[in-house]
Amino acid sequence: MLKQYVISFLISMVPLVELRGALPYALAAGIPTLNAYILCVVGNMLPVPVIFFFARKVLEWGKDKKYIGGFFTWCLEKGHRGGEKLRQKATDKGLFLALLLFVGIPLPGTGAWTGTLAASILDMDFKQSVIAVMLGVILAAVIMGAGSLTVLHFV
Repeated sequence: MLKQYVISFLISMVPLVELRGALPYALAAGIPTLNAYILCVVGNMLPVPVIFFFARKVLEWGKDKKYIGGFFTWCLEKGHRGGEKLRQKATDKGLFLALLLFVGIPLPGTGAWTGTLAASILDMDFKQSVIAVMLGVILAAVIMGAGSLTVLHFV
């Protein structure tokens, strides 16, 4: 059982997969529901400070490098697109809610990694960004958990 806990935790930290893949895995693996929620939310939130403070700098440094430049440029562009979507949908006071919903609605490419990178690119306040992302991750957990538990109920 410890193996499933570790795998779920690690999946929740992977970009693009994040909690959206980790929570269904954890529930299907038989991890108790509350434990699965806590494990996946914590795992998904763990990289957020690193992303906020360092990801943009690393991506900008590597965007013109031979082997990694294309991927780093893609990541930067994705962050810029996410940031522009947020800015268009919200004023400064509504940016918090827009970030929360951007992270919370479980669509491809809208998780904690992209949301945090977008917040960093938009120079949002760190504390407000982390709170918005955390609430978004919890919202995504509720949505993904409800869907996963419903599917598991009928299987």
